[in-house]
Amino acid sequence: MTNRPESVDFHFDVMCPYAYQTSVWIREVRELTGLTISWRFFSLEEINRQEGKKHPWEREWSYGWSMMRIGALLRRTSMANLDAWYSRAGKALHVDGHKPHEKAVARHLLEELGLDPGLVDQAIADPSTSDEVLAEHQRVIDADGYGVPTMFFPDGQCLFGPVLIDPPKGQAAVRLWDAVVAWTEFPHLYELQRPKTHDDERLIAGTFRPYLEARDWVSINRGKVISFDALGVPDE
Repeated sequence: MTNRPESVDFHFDVMCPYAYQTSVWIREVRELTGLTISWRFFSLEEINRQEGKKHPWEREWSYGWSMMRIGALLRRTSMANLDAWYSRAGKALHVDGHKPHEKAVARHLLEELGLDPGLVDQAIADPSTSDEVLAEHQRVIDADGYGVPTMFFPDGQCLFGPVLIDPPKGQAAVRLWDAVVAWTEFPHLYELQRPKTHDDERLIAGTFRPYLEARDWVSINRGKVISFDALGVPDE
């Protein structure tokens, strides 16, 4: 069996429902194996930006981009703070159907975590938080990545996925992790994909209902991006 890595870089966008489901799974893997997760950023708003529209960093407030800027500021204190922020904000959107991308809700969630709600304004006032998000977004682009979840392994390999809607728990979670790690044994194994049936699409829509009802944007599909994995951007 391939030796399990001790750490992984996990690139996410708070607003992505697939990345959230995968983050639930990778946290379970961490709990059971001691894996160290370094949370990193990637912007679906930017990768799917339409020609003529503003870049997310050109807006005063920009949904996922601003959420990640808050995360970047929190990470300067500890990765644990970013971990807690992504977990709580992700649950708020993808499970509870709330709107963590609104400033007032973001402040409330920080208070729930015992953190200063003023960090929302501090993060947006600090241009270097945007620089951090952009640099980590560009890392995925430079690896020919196009979405989230994207993971980088200690040896430099990069994998997109796994894409799922029912994160396994217990030893099933570990078996999936071992399967993902085994993929890295084969550097020229590029794709293995299960087609989605109509029943699958209905199940996905049901799982993502809180997100679909709470979002304030229109999802789009472009290039290789999987259904619901792309974010539309405001008409600005």
